[in-house]
Amino acid sequence: MKKVWLALLALTLAPGAASAAPAPIVAWTYTVRPGDTMAGIAARMGVSPDELARANAIDADARLPPGTVLKRPDPGGMPSATAVPQRRAPIAPRPAPVARAVPAPRPLPELAPAHRPEPGTPHLVWPTSGAVVSRFAADVRGRPNNGIDLAAFAGMTVRAAAGGRVIFAGTEPERFGQLIVIDHGGGWATAYAYLGKVVVREGASVRAGTPIARIGTSGEAKKPTLHFELRHDNAPRDPLPALPIRL
Repeated sequence: MKKVWLALLALTLAPGAASAAPAPIVAWTYTVRPGDTMAGIAARMGVSPDELARANAIDADARLPPGTVLKRPDPGGMPSATAVPQRRAPIAPRPAPVARAVPAPRPLPELAPAHRPEPGTPHLVWPTSGAVVSRFAADVRGRPNNGIDLAAFAGMTVRAAAGGRVIFAGTEPERFGQLIVIDHGGGWATAYAYLGKVVVREGASVRAGTPIARIGTSGEAKKPTLHFELRHDNAPRDPLPALPIRL
């Protein structure tokens, strides 16, 4: 074992043994040591001798005395330390904002006459929560619609649109099926048709919102619908302007 160790030591110290390669230079400057050459330093920096010589303003064949400090050439694409930076064009100042007068608030537009109830129209509440599927004066089955139609679910509550007295509660066989008519005074009346079940009697006094019937499919209705009319002196009026706006 001792002989093997001595043989390995002799091989390591033998003059012909391979020596380690010079370490690469990664710093930005390098101080020349005895035995250094321009080519050797350039190789260790990973540049050509000409690049190293130009970066240090010396001749590529010049002798390098020990202690000379060489700087690494600037990498491609990077500005050199001695390069004159380009000046940017001065930025013109932004013009001062022009003061603008605050516009005066505009008054809300008045409702068109078609959307204003005529004087004396009773204040109505929606007779049911169904959606409007047919409007006043629309052509329905070849005839003008004297009211509005609201689609709803069977059995939903129908309420009096305004206070008054029930003057009809029964069956109208030609078109409307189960029908209720309420007199509100002053020549105004409301009618509720296509009902499924009537829960008030003729002569009864009701207030706005009082349950009077249930949604059904009587008369011409093919699906659960409420036909609702507003009349003045028996002439049909559009009930939508008299009803609250739905949000």
